[in-house]
Parts: sequence; C-alpha cells; structure tokens
Amino acid sequence: MPGTSANSAVTRSTLSRQIADALRDEVLAGRLQPGREFTVKQIAEQYGVSATPVREALVELCAQGLLDSDQHRGFRVHRFSVADYREMVEARMLVVDGILRRHAPQARAALPEPDPGIGVVLVSIRRRGEAAARAARAGDLDVLIGYDLRYWHELGRLVARNGHIADFLHRLRVQAWVFSVPHLRAERELHGWLWSGHVELIDAVTRGDAEAAAAVVRAYNTHSLEWADRLETRLGR
Repeated sequence: MPGTSANSAVTRSTLSRQIADALRDEVLAGRLQPGREFTVKQIAEQYGVSATPVREALVELCAQGLLDSDQHRGFRVHRFSVADYREMVEARMLVVDGILRRHAPQARAALPEPDPGIGVVLVSIRRRGEAAARAARAGDLDVLIGYDLRYWHELGRLVARNGHIADFLHRLRVQAWVFSVPHLRAERELHGWLWSGHVELIDAVTRGDAEAAAAVVRAYNTHSLEWADRLETRLGR
C-alpha cells in the first residue's frame, strides 16, 4: 500500500524520539548515574518496544554526548569531569559574549527588530524564568531543570536569531546539568548554589539593555565556576 513504509518510518522516528527524551530525563534527574551500563535489549524490554527505535534513541543520545557506546558491552552513561564542566561554562561564555557584543551597539541591543510575536515570546520566557527562579530558591532541582532548560533555549533562539547557535548552547546546558545533578543532590545546603537570576536577565533583554544582560550572564558564569572550584576542593582533586 502506498505510504505504508513512510508512515512506519515516521512512527518509528516518533517512538525513538520519545525513548530518547525519556532516557535523557532519567539521566538529567540523576536516576541513571554516570557509568551506568545497559544494552539495547534491556531498554527495549523496559519500554516494551522493539530494538530498532531503542537503538536509534541510544545512538542519538551518544551524539548528544550523554552516552558512550561500547561495541561489546552496549551503552554507558557518560561520566563528565569537573574539567569538562569548566570547559562547558567557558564555551557558553565565549558564545554568549559574542552574541551580546554583536548586539551592544544597537539601540534595542538584545532584541530583534520589532515584531508582533516578540511580545508573546518574551512573556512566555519570563513565565518560565519566574518558575525556574522559584524552584532555584526552593532548592527543587527536578522542577528547576525542566524550566531552566526551556527558558535558556527559548531565550537563546530569540537573542541569537540563529537556531544552530541556540541548539549548541542547549546541548552544553544539558551536559552541564547531567554533570551537576549528582553533585548538587549531595550538597547539604543547596541554597546559594542554584542560580536564580532568570527574571533579571529577561528583564534586561526586554529593555534591550545588552550591557545589563551581559553583566547578569557574567555573574552567572562566575557563580558556576566558583561552584566548580568548591566541588573540586571537596572531591580532593
């Protein structure tokens, strides 16, 4: 029947994406710990699906840097180091600084040209930012991660005006959270180590104040690197 093969491919692709999203959430939540090993068969049995979409999902997560593939042992959750985390922070510093420098000479620096849809997008981003900030102040990692990732991805697309850059920054942020979560859950007191400047940043962007936005981002990155220094000292490395 015409179209049957195409429909099957679409269904498999959708299933593969759902499995990849579910496994990524497990890694982000810290339920799949760094170094954890599993096979395609184990995941297929867990979700009650065939091996093909599972294999596609695992390969996709490998491409995102979240899993390692071993020809003989299957797949393993990637173990990021403190040095890896620092490089993630430094990479996003360079990219975001470049974006804001590009906009700095403009009158409405951090915003694209006026567009009826921008106001709606800004409201959406601000709501996510408010939710993320509340979760950060409450020390609720599970809620914070979801809102924080969506907040930064939407903000990146708006400010960078380049989907490839926004997706690159999103990938770095996912990896940074994957590294951070197990260590943050081990903190006796999370208050002070969870950044909550989301609203301050989106307000600066809304005003078109690239200088103020850059200052907020610099403070955030400094905060992240200070946490890495503290963590490295605690781990004795």
